Amino acid sequence: MSLAGTTGVYARSYERLDRAVEIGFASGHVISASFPRSIPADAESDHELLDRIGEYLSGSEEAFADVELGLTLPTDRRGVLEAVEGIPYGESVSVSRVTRMAGRDDNDAEDLEFVKDALRDNPTPLFVPDHRVEGGPYATPGDVREVFRDVEGLR
Repeated sequence: MSLAGTTGVYARSYERLDRAVEIGFASGHVISASFPRSIPADAESDHELLDRIGEYLSGSEEAFADVELGLTLPTDRRGVLEAVEGIPYGESVSVSRVTRMAGRDDNDAEDLEFVKDALRDNPTPLFVPDHRVEGGPYATPGDVREVFRDVEGLR
């Protein structure tokens, strides 16, 4: 999906979430995603990506794999989030598995904690689908995570 040149904040409320989804863009890259209770006054509501989120919430299989992210994180944390990006729609993995996918030792308490910190600080939940990781922590709020898991049949 080409978002070339898109900059700004876009948000739309979704009944299924009982919340809004707010997306921040910079130079065509998604740099943030959040789930506020109401739409911020400065947010635009007309965007193709918001349409796709609505389709996802309605049950369309959507992995958002083509959405370009602008992750401004240290390389090692980015590696954890890139591993999470690779978890396919409708599948889930453990934190231990994510740790191994990120090239770290899941038997090392420091490596596991590092991965958990990266998950907790995920700036683009849904696009980096932390809801597909079993035993979080998560950047996605619990009620939103449960909807995403329902949508993907991860119950």
